Amino acid sequence: MSVNRAAATLVDAPRGLAGVVVTDTRIGDVRGLEGFYHYRQYSAVELARTRGFEDVWHLFVHGSLPDARQQAAFRAETAALRRLPDEVAAALPGIAAASTRSGPLAGLRTALSLLGAAKGFRPVYDIDAAGRRQDALAACAAVPTLLTALYRLGRGLSPVEPREDLPYAANYLYMLTGSEPGPERARAVEQYLISTIDHGFNASTFTARVIASTGADVAACLVGAVGALSGPLHGGAPSRALDTLDAIGTPDRIDPWIRERVLAGERVMGFGHAVYRTEDPRSRMLRETALRFGGPRVDFAVEVERRVEAILAELKPGRELHTNVEFYAGVVMELCGLPREMFTPTFAAARAVGWSANLLEQSEDPKIIRPAARYVGPEPLVRVPAAPGAGRG
Repeated sequence: MSVNRAAATLVDAPRGLAGVVVTDTRIGDVRGLEGFYHYRQYSAVELARTRGFEDVWHLFVHGSLPDARQQAAFRAETAALRRLPDEVAAALPGIAAASTRSGPLAGLRTALSLLGAAKGFRPVYDIDAAGRRQDALAACAAVPTLLTALYRLGRGLSPVEPREDLPYAANYLYMLTGSEPGPERARAVEQYLISTIDHGFNASTFTARVIASTGADVAACLVGAVGALSGPLHGGAPSRALDTLDAIGTPDRIDPWIRERVLAGERVMGFGHAVYRTEDPRSRMLRETALRFGGPRVDFAVEVERRVEAILAELKPGRELHTNVEFYAGVVMELCGLPREMFTPTFAAARAVGWSANLLEQSEDPKIIRPAARYVGPEPLVRVPAAPGAGRG
């Protein structure tokens, strides 16, 4: 006997919720048709060109760019939060050993959860805006320390303690390599970090907001976001874009390699974006950064970009496909000495600031995010069939 159910009021949405507006935000916007995105009211690319990471972090937290006094205060406040609690630092060797195969990003999930417990993070539902802000700052400041420590421990090296006198990006490179970076490398990584802090309601940002809507603590929100970012369809492409350059190898192989992939309908890593229908503005800025370094690797990347666009115009006329952020991000990070297994973790070190801004904004709304699903399985039954052998003596 089947059950008659009243038809629920459901609204059909496209797969993946593409284009569906789920909330209002004051944090930023991505305008794919225009090839433009912004943080608050400022062009994100111009911020990367003209400001330091801490200035943009201040913008996300406080809604405004800092003056000189606010800049100094914010830098000092966040730098003081870089050092890990003793119990977290003591646990990192075990976490690194357990995540040897999966890498620092997987270890970060466990380490962030432990950090939240050690620092006593409370559910955002139970604390005021100042408390939520402080927890978010503490978590974001600790992410680079956790990532670099996990990377070094995984290679049998001792973690490098953070330095409060170095800016965010320079300190990140210092903790990763054990050497203070030159200004050119530090600035290049800083520009990459700024350009990737936030980018609309991507999967990891939306995940953080869904968890925040339940009132969970900051660490729980960030752990969920890291989990979403770890998926290869979201955060795993910068190293794969470099793999494309490696696979092509030499200039004489560019055209036949690309033609073979295009004609086979295969994706060329580092090209195309789900939102942009013009050139990705982040790619344009990072190309400029790469060209400042120069060298054979950069020249080769520029030539590959040129030939991909030309061959696509020939074989797939009318189809727009340009480099995305991952293509030149991989080139820049390689030039700055970052190992490929740290490309996506470095992305996470920047995006943590954007996730935090979004979870703080979401925590102002008391309504839990609770969409519906349309059931399409067998018609439900009133009675469950008896188990085989039931009722037998």
